Amino acid sequence: MTSNISGTKAKLTTLEIVYCGMFATLMMIGANITSFAPFLVVGGVPITLQPLFAILAGLVLGSRLGAISISVYTLVGLAGAPVFAQFSGGFSSILSPTFGFIITFILAAYVVGKMVEYRRTKKMYIAAALVGIAINYLLGTNWMYFAYKLWAAAPEGFTYKMAWLWMIPPMPKDIILAVFAGIFGFRLQKIVKVGH
Repeated sequence: MTSNISGTKAKLTTLEIVYCGMFATLMMIGANITSFAPFLVVGGVPITLQPLFAILAGLVLGSRLGAISISVYTLVGLAGAPVFAQFSGGFSSILSPTFGFIITFILAAYVVGKMVEYRRTKKMYIAAALVGIAINYLLGTNWMYFAYKLWAAAPEGFTYKMAWLWMIPPMPKDIILAVFAGIFGFRLQKIVKVGH
């Protein structure tokens, strides 16, 4: 696998591949926390640790490797491995109303990584993490709404407001974890020297 860094082509190093695989694995684990706590599903939306790990991927690995690691996770799931929430997987997952959140994890990791590549301060790491959560919620919730309206079987009386009401339970958790990710990512990036 090759990629472009600072105008020069470079292969992913063994260490970079390991880190990408590690974050892809963390996404798989974070997706299925509901298997241990089934009450963490609200309105069909599983409350997971995926936003935390997607944001950490961008903060720690940078935009390129962060996006690659989450893309690997997504492709593994689309290929049929049961790595999405509630141990789901397969190409048909694209039709799931919550698939938009998975797509936004890739974008969030990339944007978060770009922000901290621009400025490496603790404030920027926390701000980037919060931007990542905003991307996940804004795009993921809108995807879910339009999915229910256009091709999925929407619950009776489903409205745009209801879609956002479903997102309120996990929101405080994700905001708190985003701040934690920003602080932790800032400290960890001094140790992990990849993707920057």
